[in-house]
Amino acid sequence: MARSLALFAIGLVFGGGAGFVLAAANGVTFDSHDHGDPSQHGGAQAEAMAHDHSAAVNLPAGANAPGIEIALTRDPMAGWNLQVIPQNFRFAPQNASAADNDGEGHAHVYINGKKLARLYGNWMHIADLPKGEVEVSVSLNANSHSPLMVENVPVSAAVTVQVD
Repeated sequence: MARSLALFAIGLVFGGGAGFVLAAANGVTFDSHDHGDPSQHGGAQAEAMAHDHSAAVNLPAGANAPGIEIALTRDPMAGWNLQVIPQNFRFAPQNASAADNDGEGHAHVYINGKKLARLYGNWMHIADLPKGEVEVSVSLNANSHSPLMVENVPVSAAVTVQVD
């Protein structure tokens, strides 16, 4: 019986790893849905909300306009720590994929222009970055996933690091 359980556990580990590699090779992202498939956006409710990632939320400039700064530092143990410092914006994970509310939403993190993850707070650990010159960028997004813009300029920040 113990041998059967051990073989079962080994099969789960290798099967899960193979599934993860297969998914990653086929463009599956960490944000839990396929952006090209309307059925992944919650059916009729999403249709009613017009969940369109390409439609930006454009806001006027001024003292209440959202902004963002980021800092990227090496983690003393391994990887990198990303700090996101928003201005006039609050993370609202409980409202992700819901109707937009002024001044709230989430962030998207990109490595060399390729989306890494959705972010719901001020800190994120990045386990590994590719070798060479690497750009890490973060954009602020409304609850509906639409990019936030101020006077037609995306609310985003980027840093470039050299990874040995």
